[in-house]
Amino acid sequence: MHYYWEAPYGVLLWQDATYDFAEWLGVSWDEFVGTGADDGWLQTWLSRITWLYVGCTILTLTVRRQSKFQMIALVGGCGLLTVLSYAKYVGAQRQLPMFVEHGGQMLAPVLLVLALKFGARHRVTMVAAMVAMIMTFAGHGCYAIGWWPTPSTFYGMISVSLGVEYETANTMLRTAGVLDFAVCFAIFVPALRIWAAGYATVWGFLTATARPVAGMSMSLNYWGADQFLHEAVLRAPHFLIPLYLVVLWHRQKSAAPAESAEPSKQPATTSADHAAMAIEFTS
Repeated sequence: MHYYWEAPYGVLLWQDATYDFAEWLGVSWDEFVGTGADDGWLQTWLSRITWLYVGCTILTLTVRRQSKFQMIALVGGCGLLTVLSYAKYVGAQRQLPMFVEHGGQMLAPVLLVLALKFGARHRVTMVAAMVAMIMTFAGHGCYAIGWWPTPSTFYGMISVSLGVEYETANTMLRTAGVLDFAVCFAIFVPALRIWAAGYATVWGFLTATARPVAGMSMSLNYWGADQFLHEAVLRAPHFLIPLYLVVLWHRQKSAAPAESAEPSKQPATTSADHAAMAIEFTS
């Protein structure tokens, strides 16, 4: 997204304070804004953020439990995603759900670090995953249920993907919004949390893939993959984090009966124990 398309930082940077800073650095107005497409000082530096994300991508494959520097760099990558989400939030007229629903994306690098530091089954890692999942579905639910203005893209994706009219799409969105909040509460109920995380996995996958399914077409250049495919990839944490919880809780549930069924082992008696028993008996 940063390399091929323009990242949404303009709402944060196209301000007088930014230009004053550039002027302090000795950059003129023409150099700052550019005279053509993507040749300004600001656009050039924004495009270079690409390589920070490439570096973080490599770190996710190479980081190890003992790699403290790489873990710190991944936490810095979480900061990059937080700034990106904040820019989207400001661009959406500071609608709180816009920032909250990116929780899964922002916390994904932190989850990896926690899993390496404490273990994938550690309570801290599990709680962080639950927080990320709740943020994603609570933010999406606020839009779907209509507490904040529902984005037109939501209606468009449902109508195009399923071939339904506006009224049906609106009913489906409202129902999905209620279920989003139901999932956020159900994961705290031990008897329901696996089912809730399973639903979140399926729904997160469907909402992520709805972008390319609704937008791609054979009539577009590259079939529209350059416009919509990365939108699905960006939302992969929306279903991968709940999937992690499903696997974790399923293994815990399977291990519990096995542990309870294992017979308790009596400590072996020693010669000293036999001697003590004989003395007690004779006395």
